[in-house]
Amino acid sequence: MEDKKRVIQEYVPGKQVTLAHMICNPRPELCSLVGVEKVGAIGIMTITPGEGAIIAADIASKSGNVNMDFIDRFTGCVLFTGDVAAVESSLENSVRTLSSVLGFTPAPITRT
Repeated sequence: MEDKKRVIQEYVPGKQVTLAHMICNPRPELCSLVGVEKVGAIGIMTITPGEGAIIAADIASKSGNVNMDFIDRFTGCVLFTGDVAAVESSLENSVRTLSSVLGFTPAPITRT
C-alpha cells in the first residue's frame, strides 16, 4: 500500500492591497444588488490585514468627494462610490499612501 502525502497550506497575510478596482458607470441593477444608489463609479478595495481597511477608508474619504458605503475590518473590504474622477483619485491615493507610508505591497488599479 502506498503512503499518501498530506500537504497543509496555511494563509499568512502580509501587508498588502490585494484588490483595487473601479467600476465605471455601473448599471442600475448592479447598484441595486450591491446596495448603493446609482452612481458614476464604484471603488472596491481589499486589504490585508483587515484592519488596514479602516486606514484605506480614511485615506479614500479624504482624497475625493466619495461616499463610504461599506467597510469591513474583518475581511478588509472597502467599497465607496462617487463620480469617476473622485473614485479614481481616492483609489490612487489610498494605494499610494498604503504603499509609501505603511509599507503595504500595492495592487494595480484596474477598471471596468
